[in-house]
Amino acid sequence: MRYLFLFALLMCVFASLGQKIVVVIDPGHGGKDPGHLAIKKGQKDEKDLNLELAKKLGSYITENLANVEVHYTRRTDTYSSLSARVDFANNLKADYFISIHCNGSDNKNIHGTETHIHDRKAKKSMALATEIEQQFKQRAARSSRGIKTGDDRGNSVQILKYTNMPSVLVECGFLTNEQEANYLNSVYGQEIIASAIFRAFRSHLQKNYPKINFVKKDKVVKDGEKIYKIQIMSSIDLIDKDHPSFKPLGVPVEAVEVSSKSMHKYKYYIGAFTSKNEAEELLNKARKNGFPDAFIVNME
Repeated sequence: MRYLFLFALLMCVFASLGQKIVVVIDPGHGGKDPGHLAIKKGQKDEKDLNLELAKKLGSYITENLANVEVHYTRRTDTYSSLSARVDFANNLKADYFISIHCNGSDNKNIHGTETHIHDRKAKKSMALATEIEQQFKQRAARSSRGIKTGDDRGNSVQILKYTNMPSVLVECGFLTNEQEANYLNSVYGQEIIASAIFRAFRSHLQKNYPKINFVKKDKVVKDGEKIYKIQIMSSIDLIDKDHPSFKPLGVPVEAVEVSSKSMHKYKYYIGAFTSKNEAEELLNKARKNGFPDAFIVNME
């Protein structure tokens, strides 16, 4: 009996070591269903912004987390029914479902983020939603309107009700509010929103799956080489080095175009040091001034 117990325990350990978390990212609307329309010429409708934000989120996850597998309900401007999205996630036996949307209202003054779940009894959905809104409010400096359930909405949301895994629907802001629409249509705004959802998801995974190693090996820095820099962020589209968000750093920002299999084509660095210890002070400053995911990179 003792050997059977030990064997079962070892099997559980090996299973956890090889376990992968599967997340389905759902860019809301698409194709013939545009969602909320742009209020200003030259800006994008909701369906297009949802897709850009979803891809950025997926790229953050793929680039920064080991043992996580990302799937999308759509990768292009195509229409998919709500039932098809639910079936896609359920057939994959996904561990998480994250639907990305932008909001709208007849009141143009309303602004802020919301994260929707089916009901508060869904503990993992509630926990993830809480992390997302905390990130929006505390780290991304967005106005959070909190967590919404079917009782708050007065109706059920099909993709939240019928998916067989923890599911959230994230409203990233109001396209009917001019200031928020401008933010959501900017490269910088999209990167900040996507990175906030990523940080929340990463934190949630680390708390709920302590036996899974989510740290990618290429983020480990060794001493003994020559040049260390601080990577503050990465992006799909080039962000102007004179962007106001970089000013609190107090040092020049270096934008580098990279050849990568991931979606990120640009990386942004500050500083140049001969040891990790020398880089720590600037790293801490970057994390306190809007770049909480900054890390030290060995450039050689």
